[in-house]
Amino acid sequence: MPARKSKVKNQRSKVQVKSQRSKISVSKKLSASVVTRKVLKANKKPATTETQKKKEAQKQGRLSIDVFDTKGKVVRSVDLPKEIFGAKINKQLLAQAVRVYLANQRIGTASTKDRGEVHGSTRKIYRQKGTGRARHGSKKAPIFVHGGIVFGPKPRDFSLKMSKKMKRLALFSALSAKKKANEIKAVKGLDNIEPKTKLMVEVLNNLGINEKDKNILLVLSGKSKGELENIHRASRNIEGLSIIGADILNAYDALNNKLILLMESSIEHMKERFLKES
Repeated sequence: MPARKSKVKNQRSKVQVKSQRSKISVSKKLSASVVTRKVLKANKKPATTETQKKKEAQKQGRLSIDVFDTKGKVVRSVDLPKEIFGAKINKQLLAQAVRVYLANQRIGTASTKDRGEVHGSTRKIYRQKGTGRARHGSKKAPIFVHGGIVFGPKPRDFSLKMSKKMKRLALFSALSAKKKANEIKAVKGLDNIEPKTKLMVEVLNNLGINEKDKNILLVLSGKSKGELENIHRASRNIEGLSIIGADILNAYDALNNKLILLMESSIEHMKERFLKES
């Protein structure tokens, strides 16, 4: 009996020693993990002011966009008006706006002449009887070559009407869809560009836009054409790059282009132009 008791005691002491060792190893691992966390936190680079602004804007539900300079570097981030770039996307309204815009681009000058308008003699082409042919009185009949056209097109007005409020809402939907798809960029410093195509191509390359990327829309600010003459001259010979003023921007042009380049001043102009009227 005493031998059995001593064996049990020895086994218990061994178990206790093992448990103590395991506790010590666990505590060492925990302390090591805490130390590594502290080291990582100490070595972690502080967030830049731009990223902090982005996070704050996201928390507050604001929309922001990075502003690039002509060298392709991010200068700062600008808040976008939520009414314009964060509106609800109405596909039905967009389809209607595109249809109205394309219909209003039609000139409607196609015209043909009927048999009464064709210039020519009114003489009977051959006698009424005895020829075995059909009875004809005029060579201007539609059945003959160079005769009149039956039910041909006439000048008409293809224009459709759309209210100003609906046009504005369609534009907001188009810009919101582009912003959601990350197809909008803001640029600063184009006012001082020289009127050279080479310089504008360099700016586009710095912004990550290659020659293969076509259908680019550059939205200018509300300044006069004379003040922005250099931008017009520098970009008018670049294939796929089109220019439009911020005050005449429409839903069709916004949707028909793959990328929209906004001048920083055009954002403020759009706020004044569209939000004050609404």
